[in-house]
Amino acid sequence: MKKLSLYVVVFAMCLFHQFSSGLYAEEKPIPVRVGIYVFEGAEVVDFTAPYGVLAVARRLDPSIEVFLVADTMRTVTAQAGLMVLPKYSLNDKPNMSAFIIPGGIGTRTEVFNQRLIDFVKALPKETLVTSVCTGSWILAQAGLLDNLPATSRKEAGPNEMVPLERLKLFCPTVKPNTARVVDVGRIITAGGIASGMELGFYLLERHGYDEKFISEVARIMEYNKARELFKADRYIDK
Repeated sequence: MKKLSLYVVVFAMCLFHQFSSGLYAEEKPIPVRVGIYVFEGAEVVDFTAPYGVLAVARRLDPSIEVFLVADTMRTVTAQAGLMVLPKYSLNDKPNMSAFIIPGGIGTRTEVFNQRLIDFVKALPKETLVTSVCTGSWILAQAGLLDNLPATSRKEAGPNEMVPLERLKLFCPTVKPNTARVVDVGRIITAGGIASGMELGFYLLERHGYDEKFISEVARIMEYNKARELFKADRYIDK
């Protein structure tokens, strides 16, 4: 009887899981496989915020995949000593629907990482290439922001050059934009450390999820009010 009861419980859980997933997620034309690049000195919120949004969305649609990518398969130490293990290295060239490059003090080195630059330039045309904060410097260095609007961090310390202005050092023809999320088609940039939250939600939109699904993700995260506040702070030209 105990074994039978266990089977009933497992069956009920599977049934509920299928029902709850189908309740919010319709079949998507684009499989969601989002890779997030991590590197020494990456800003923690830059990469954990979009990861967190997609992780919660995965509860409603288990087909969503989100994972970390690094230069090598070694442990990466982000800001404040947070250590993370990547699932893939640049050599693996994982199949991705979107690739996110966060910012952080480490971008001052990564912007000259030719392996990363070559990796970004070689991504398939159907892969969305995105950034958070100063991660846009790397997109600029790779030549992906030529004559395009893009954003970056808009705050700086005393006697520091504003990161959004520094973007022009890597791409003189870029058109700096102060919006929280800037979408010009294949390239999406988000400005500011916490803007990774908005990028995460916006990527759900770009992958075809409807407002009902995304609102439910935000409700679970108790982020609906903040999302509504920031949703208008976008520049979209695609």
